[in-house]
Amino acid sequence: MTTFALIGAGRGLGLATARRFGAAGHSVALLSRSGEHLDRLCDELRQDGVTARGFTADVLDAAALTMAMEAAAASLGTVEILQYSPAPRADFMKPVLDTGADDLDDPLAFSLKGALAGVNAVLPGMRRLGRGTLLFVNGGSAVRPHPDRAGTSIAFAAESAYAAMLHQALAPENIHAAQLIVPGAIHPDAGHSSPDALAARLYSLHQEREGFRHFAEPMPG
Repeated sequence: MTTFALIGAGRGLGLATARRFGAAGHSVALLSRSGEHLDRLCDELRQDGVTARGFTADVLDAAALTMAMEAAAASLGTVEILQYSPAPRADFMKPVLDTGADDLDDPLAFSLKGALAGVNAVLPGMRRLGRGTLLFVNGGSAVRPHPDRAGTSIAFAAESAYAAMLHQALAPENIHAAQLIVPGAIHPDAGHSSPDALAARLYSLHQEREGFRHFAEPMPG
């Protein structure tokens, strides 16, 4: 059994994706800042027959995130699939003209350095397996910067560039990196952007392993 690891576990997309990969036979490692929150999510997954454990870590703390990822692999099995989809904080979304250099520290640590720490923690195991999938989930500002959400737009662009380079560099090793852009709000009634629909799409990206950037639905005009 290999492991699906989710950095940024939540009740919406995170739980739905964990259920989808768990139903396919993977153990599930959930990473979040709140241990109590993780306990509730893992209890729900276990009721569905999924082997799940929570690991507490803050994506702003690269060392703690690395330790949590290593603990997950040691406890549950080699991580074959990593999903990086923590929800950015509201204070990352200042207008561009109100954004100073210091305002970018946390957004870049959150979207880029956290992603880098997570990937570097799982790559050795994926290489031993001879396969792996890295899934990055971002909002529309990753491809269309929004001047009222400067921190997130800049950080998502950096994360996108990193993930695109991984896609190219790791393809010869049978490790597939893909990005899913969700232009609108994730909502149970959102059609292509409901948690269950997005979970199914992410599972298909893992299975089909074609291309780098994918869209849950077309970007608005």
